[in-house]
Amino acid sequence: MTIRAIRPSEGRDPRLDLFRGVANWAIFINHIPNNAVTWLTTRNYGFSDGADLFVFIAGYAAAIVYAKSMLTQGFAAGTTRLLERAWQLYVAHVLLLVIHLAAIGWVVQTYHDSHLLHEFNVAGLIDRPVPTLTQGLLLRYKPLNLDVLPLYIVLMAACPPVLWLMLRRPDATIAGSLVLYFAARQFGWNLPAYPSGVWYFNPFTWQFLFMFGAWCALGGASRARKIIQSPATLFVGPAYLIFALLMTMVGHFETFAKLFPEWLVSAFNPNDKTNLAPYRVVHLVVLAILVARFVPIDWPRLKSRWLQPLIVCGQRSLEVFCVGLFLSFVGHFLLEVISGTLLAQILVSISGIGLMTGLAYYRTWSKKLDKRSSPPAVQPP
Repeated sequence: MTIRAIRPSEGRDPRLDLFRGVANWAIFINHIPNNAVTWLTTRNYGFSDGADLFVFIAGYAAAIVYAKSMLTQGFAAGTTRLLERAWQLYVAHVLLLVIHLAAIGWVVQTYHDSHLLHEFNVAGLIDRPVPTLTQGLLLRYKPLNLDVLPLYIVLMAACPPVLWLMLRRPDATIAGSLVLYFAARQFGWNLPAYPSGVWYFNPFTWQFLFMFGAWCALGGASRARKIIQSPATLFVGPAYLIFALLMTMVGHFETFAKLFPEWLVSAFNPNDKTNLAPYRVVHLVVLAILVARFVPIDWPRLKSRWLQPLIVCGQRSLEVFCVGLFLSFVGHFLLEVISGTLLAQILVSISGIGLMTGLAYYRTWSKKLDKRSSPPAVQPP
C-alpha cells in the first residue's frame, strides 16, 4: 500500500522532552500519599494527569523514532527495534519489581510496619512467593504504583503491525483504535490481574492515547491545523478546561459539590482512570491543542535554563521514571515513619525531584562520555 502518513521531521522536538519531564515529576509527586505538593500538579485541576500525558507522548515518540526505521530500513528492522525497546522496558520493570519488593520487605521487617504489605499489594508474596513472582514476570501481578510500565510494554510489543498500517492508512488506523476503545468500555474487556481483579490501566482503552499520539506524529496534527488555529478553539478549549476544573473540585470538597446537580457530580466523580473515561481523553486533547497553538517548536523559552532540568529529565525518561517510582515509596515511608508535616512533605518532594534531575544529568554526561571514548571507524585501504 502507498505511504500516506507524513514522514516525521528531522531533529528532536524539545517540547516532547519538556512535557515528558513534567509527566515524570508529576507521577513521582502524585504517588506519595498524603502529599500536599500534589496540589501543584494538574491531577487536582482537571480530568487527566501525568499518566495520560506520559502515554500520549510515548506513542508520539515511538512513531517518530520507529516509523523512520520502518520507512528507511523495512518492516523487519522497525519491528526488531520496537521489540528491543519493549524488552528494555520489560527488564526495567523486572528490576524495579525486585527492588520494590526488597525495599518493602526490609521496611516491614525492620520497623514492624506490616500494614505496608497490604497497602502495597505484597502480602501475597509472603504466603505464595513462587506463584506471585511468576505472575509478576508475566505482568499479571503488580505492587502498588507499578502499573504504568506493564502497560507501556504491552503497547510497544503490539506496536509493529499497527505502526505499519498507520504509515499507510493513518486515519483508518486511528478510527479502528477508537472503535476498540469504545468496545472495551462497552463490553468490559480488560486483562486479568493476579491474584484477582483486572489491570489498573486497561490496555484496550489506554491504547487509544498511545495511538492518538502516534497519529499526531505521522501527520494527524498537520491535518488538524485548521482546528488548532480556529478562533473557536480559543473559546471552546478554555471553557472545557474550566468545566473540568469545577468537576474535579467538587470531588474534593463536598460543600462545593452541593452547588451542582447530583447527577452531574456523579457523572465525573469518581474519575474513571482504569477504563480511561472519554472526558479524560477530551481533556488531554484540549491541552495538546492549546500547547500546539501557543508553544511552537522554536519557542525561545524552550532554551531557558529554568526549563532545562525538565527537558533533561524528559530526555532520560525511562531511568528517571523508574527511579521516581522507587523514590515515591521512599518518600511515603519517610513521611509515615519520621514526619508527615507540611515542611516534611515539601522537603521530600524537592529532594526526590533533585535526585531524579541529578540522575538525568549524570546519564546525559555518561552518554556523551561513551561517544567520546568510542574508537574511530577504521577507513578501508
